[in-house]
Order: sequence, then C-alpha cells, then structure tokens
Amino acid sequence: MITFEQVSKKYSHDGTEVTALDHVDLQIKEHELFGVIGESGSGKSTLLRMINTLEQPSQGKVKVEGIDVMQLNETEKRLNRKRIGMIFQQFNLLYNQTINENIGLPLRLNKSHDLAKVQEVLEFVRLSDKGNHYPRQLSGGEKQRVGIARALITQPEILLCDEPTSALDGQNAYDITELLRKINQTFGTTMVIVSHELNLIKQLCNRTAVLEKGKVLETIEIQNGQQQAQFGSYYERVRESLG
Repeated sequence: MITFEQVSKKYSHDGTEVTALDHVDLQIKEHELFGVIGESGSGKSTLLRMINTLEQPSQGKVKVEGIDVMQLNETEKRLNRKRIGMIFQQFNLLYNQTINENIGLPLRLNKSHDLAKVQEVLEFVRLSDKGNHYPRQLSGGEKQRVGIARALITQPEILLCDEPTSALDGQNAYDITELLRKINQTFGTTMVIVSHELNLIKQLCNRTAVLEKGKVLETIEIQNGQQQAQFGSYYERVRESLG
C-alpha cells in the first residue's frame, strides 16, 4: 500500500549538507502495523512526513496505492491528506477549546461538523464523559486518547503515529498501545508507528524497519521468537545510547 523507492532526503544546515534519509526502500502492506525504530536523528520523523507529503524527497518516489504522492498538485495533496490521520508525541491539542471542539476540528475545517460523530469516537476511546472538559483537566493518557479520537474522526485509511507513547508512563503507554491495536483490528487501518521504544514496537507491530543515520539496516518480522531475540540483541546498543 505504501512504497518507498530509493528515497533520499538532504538538507542544508549552516552551509553543510545533512542526509536525513539515504536511499530508503520499504514496502508497507495494507492493514499492516508497521514499525520504524531508531535513535534520535535516524530519520524516522522525516520518513513519516513523506507519506502525508509534508516533506519532499530529494530523490526517489513515495507511492500510496501505486500513486506517486509527490507528483500530486496541491489540491490533490490536500485530498490525499484527508485519508491519513496523524498522532503526535505531545498531543497537539488546542488548550482553549473543549475536548468536543478539539476532536471536531478536522470536520469543521472540512465544513462537515457532526456532533454525533464526535460522540461516537469519544465512546470508542473511552472518554464519553469528557467532551465538555478542557485538555488541562485531563491526564497525559487521556490527552493522547483525545489526539487519537481527533485522528479517527475523518475515518482515515492510514494512521501515522510519531512516538505515540514516549510522553506517557507505563500503564498509560500500555493502554495507548492496546487502543492502537484495537483500531487496527476494528477498522483495518494501516498504521506506521515511529518510535525509539523497543517494547512498543515488539508489542504492537507485525514488522519493523531498523533505521540508522537515514539508512534502513534491515526489515524484521516480529512475530517469530528467534527473530525477536535477534531484534533485541541488535537494539541493545541503541537502548544504551538512549540511556
């Protein structure tokens, strides 16, 4: 469903050329829970932003359902983004708006606001009694549930998750992991989960790409116990570098 073909991304920073992605090849299947793991600066977020056309590759192609999304015009890119939901590490909520208003924002932007839809997704993320609250009244885990509900309101085919649990403690992180799994199982949503957290990727994903300095070192099937052990052994060095 999502394909990266020899994708590279280079920036100019203080007169120096920086390579964020280096000839990346990836294939993400429809309905898959796909992980991208690597330490800070490995290119994970850049890769994610390629999918919803917020970043333009320096070379190569990014295809969604066979369409090179970088060849779309601005109107087509906006339509394409409506099929793609985004979950952020720091929630990105509007603190002067209620939970109902935060979740309904994508519908208002599309001039299709529907309070019944807002209530439906609130119930799905188990926050049906919080609609008139403000974000400051919620815990970190609840804020992330609001962020997920907002992403779900447009019924996306693809959900991009940028470090979805790294701002949360153990139980809240586990609860969000299980909610993401439920979304995939209920709606068949294709998910790309970017993280530096080994446990999240091992618990949630079917496969993962291991990214280092913009290069995909390997793509690993996670269901197999022997390969899980291999994955853990490789990533020990990265975990140590993260402290």
